[in-house]
Amino acid sequence: MSIDEPSLARLMAASQRGDRAAYRALLGDCQKWLARYFARRIAPHQIDDLVQETLVSMHRKLATWDSGRPFLPWLAAIARYRWIDMLRRQRDEAELGDNDAAVGAEDDAVHARISIDRMLGYLTSGQAQAITLVKIEGASIAEASKICGQSESLVKVNIHRGLKKLAQLIESE
Repeated sequence: MSIDEPSLARLMAASQRGDRAAYRALLGDCQKWLARYFARRIAPHQIDDLVQETLVSMHRKLATWDSGRPFLPWLAAIARYRWIDMLRRQRDEAELGDNDAAVGAEDDAVHARISIDRMLGYLTSGQAQAITLVKIEGASIAEASKICGQSESLVKVNIHRGLKKLAQLIESE
């Protein structure tokens, strides 16, 4: 099965109803999607552990997904929280010397991601999802179209309009 929004949403809905085969398929597809999601954010040797942590969190939160809402943003939110938790653990494990800065690049990355998420909150869900997939995660327009369930033209329009609105928001600040 392909990793697109409608397919994942169907699998998730079936999983919530207790369909074990759908749940196994969902976990497999989510594992692939999460590996790609984390590949751009963390070192390769950490991906498997973080994917597994995220899948466990997803399992615990299975009942919280609302079938009236898109699945991938829900999964991405869980993944983002697990990623931030991992960054915090790494920061806490590192000993700071007298000459080390208290704020590291990891903190900057986390703060930047939180700022981006806050800015994306001002956009429609279609615009935010298209921008996240294409501009942040590096998906192609065709891939984003399949994941979002939008035509390629609509993905391009959502990106253009969303970036324009973000620019206006930034300029007004």
